[in-house]
Amino acid sequence: MRSIIKKLGMTLISGFYLICFSTAQDNGERVQFNSANPFSFYHIITDLENQPSQEVFGILRFPKNAERKNLPIVLGVAGSLAWSDHHLEYLQMYRDMGLATFELKSFASRQITSTVGTQVEVTSAMMILDAYKALMILSNDPRLDTERVAITGWSLGGSVALFSAWEPIRNAITSNLKFKAHLPIYPPCIVNMESYEFTDSPIHILMGELDNWVPASACEDLISDIQVAGGNADITVYPGAHHSFDRKSPPEVMDDGYILSDCRFRMRNDGAILMNFLNLPIITPLQQKISLAFCADRGPTFGGDKKSRMEAFGFSKKFMAKHLIETEN
Repeated sequence: MRSIIKKLGMTLISGFYLICFSTAQDNGERVQFNSANPFSFYHIITDLENQPSQEVFGILRFPKNAERKNLPIVLGVAGSLAWSDHHLEYLQMYRDMGLATFELKSFASRQITSTVGTQVEVTSAMMILDAYKALMILSNDPRLDTERVAITGWSLGGSVALFSAWEPIRNAITSNLKFKAHLPIYPPCIVNMESYEFTDSPIHILMGELDNWVPASACEDLISDIQVAGGNADITVYPGAHHSFDRKSPPEVMDDGYILSDCRFRMRNDGAILMNFLNLPIITPLQQKISLAFCADRGPTFGGDKKSRMEAFGFSKKFMAKHLIETEN
């Protein structure tokens, strides 16, 4: 009787561990690391060592039926509403291509669900630092090829995918790591920069023509300036498309969101973004709110456009294949 009970117990325990392992596999691998909370690019470049520390995590996922050795990887960064279904669709597409993916959880790590209407609780500076700290941890994983890591992001996360290529920020964080390619999707580009020194990694922005949350014209101007400075950058603008054109849901108005069409700020080489009217650096949440009050409106339109969505997914697939897979051959 005892032997039967023992065997039954062992069976239940084995089943429990099997279920837990399966769940862990389905949910990906949680990767934790130390980062910090710099409010602005200025704080990264001039005072990084004094920024308050922050524990951050992300989810590492692998493609099915692929040998887990020297895999290229796409690091994804969500927007102001945190992770949405269409973001995860991109990452699933990349895994179907044989790429690993990493979902950066900057918001959840700080117990924030949204920054729409404020944009101060989790900033692009914090998320860029998170992205590089994640890259440092992933570079020690023998299953991954950290010479082939691309970064992509949407809206606020798009700014991370874009400005993580700016050399003054990268050099302040790391001297030996960089992303292989940058795919920002509808990022805010509302800065006129003193320095357009970006890494030599390719940058390609995807924008909607009718985006009034973060205007396409600002990104077209920025890409032109990067190109003039010798950078490897380009942009695709989808006609008739709004912000978040790659969602499945139709366009709607986000009452609390900022309309940034009339906002442009000068950015110094030390990362300080300057107020237009006083020429003072915007390095606190209050200063940022005051600055936006003078140029921004409320109530941008966001939502899907079927044609643009299809083209964006198609372009993204080709972009990652070109820079992460074809370079291996």
